Amino acid sequence: RYNSDVLIGRERVNEYQARAYAADSSLFPSLDAGLTGTRARSQSAATGLPVHSTVYKGALTASYDVDLWGVNRSAASAAQASLEAQKAAAAAANLTVASSVAAGYITLLSLDEQLRVTQQTLKSREDAFNLAKRQFETGYTSRLELMQADSELRSTRAQIPPLRHQIAQQENALSLLLGANPDAVKRNAFAQLSPLSLPSQLPSTLLNRRPDIVQAQRQLVAADATLASSQAQLLPSINLTATGSLQDRTLPDLLDNPLRLWSLGGSILAPLLNRQALNAQVDVSMAQRNQALFSYEKTVRGAFKEVNDSLDAIGRYGEQLAELQAQEKVAQETLRIAQNRYRNGYSSYLDVLDAQRTLFSTQLSVVQVKNNLLLAQVDLYRSLGGGWSDSSGM
Repeated sequence: RYNSDVLIGRERVNEYQARAYAADSSLFPSLDAGLTGTRARSQSAATGLPVHSTVYKGALTASYDVDLWGVNRSAASAAQASLEAQKAAAAAANLTVASSVAAGYITLLSLDEQLRVTQQTLKSREDAFNLAKRQFETGYTSRLELMQADSELRSTRAQIPPLRHQIAQQENALSLLLGANPDAVKRNAFAQLSPLSLPSQLPSTLLNRRPDIVQAQRQLVAADATLASSQAQLLPSINLTATGSLQDRTLPDLLDNPLRLWSLGGSILAPLLNRQALNAQVDVSMAQRNQALFSYEKTVRGAFKEVNDSLDAIGRYGEQLAELQAQEKVAQETLRIAQNRYRNGYSSYLDVLDAQRTLFSTQLSVVQVKNNLLLAQVDLYRSLGGGWSDSSGM
């Protein structure tokens, strides 16, 4: 609601709305009215005394540009298409902000989960260090194993401050997106987020609602209309005018009397001396129209690329997540066996360290890949212009 990009987009719509109103006004006659008063002093020839007089004069002028070739209509159409393009741009800003908020929220929960896994691993390594310390004190293990346990404990503990810093940064970034001051963000647990199921087929017609495609299409329409207006300016223009004036010595009489002087006329103006400039303007409009066409084609191709990239990412990350979740279960069982063997004296502490490292790395990978999968679905939501069905939402 208070995001700066969203507010800027709204004001741009207001700007182009005013421009469209101004362009539409050229389709209607214009009417100008004026009123002047003159105070004069003269000397009477009969008496020689000064004589004061006041004269009021009113004028009314109406003019109408006969839009025979559609110059004004094309300009008004271009202004309307530009307004629609700005509305699409505002919608694109809204979609971008919504997608960024969703992605930022998912990333924040992912960082929370990484912190939870790290703290859980820290607790496990504290227990392992205490066990190694007791066994060293009883002479059961060497000082080397104690130092290894201490090193792993400190290594894990050192990873917590950077994670807390990243969490604070992500909270601040989300607050900025929401148009608020930096503050803590209320949130749920990462485990409560699950990837959404997708339909087996996604119709390409969903791309028609992408704001950037709508914007590019309306910009092309505006460029076409501007070109038509430039071409029409090479043809003669017809202007009709009507003027009337009256004057009286008193203001009430002036307002009560009909027009005493009036005229009605018309003019046909054909561009002659400035034809070179008008032809150049046509060339400019043609080049701008072609640019709009190429931009539209580029936008459509880019949209298909983004959708395909998102779909491929969702599929690949889904496969990777399934394998990592299976690996996590194996790593948990491996650590359990290694700890039991170490307690019973059947293996060295190095086996426990390897199992701990593998489990920790796998758990972090599960969190990261799940985060990537969810972000890929957010990208698909954005690249389809707001979801994968007319009524869907994330």
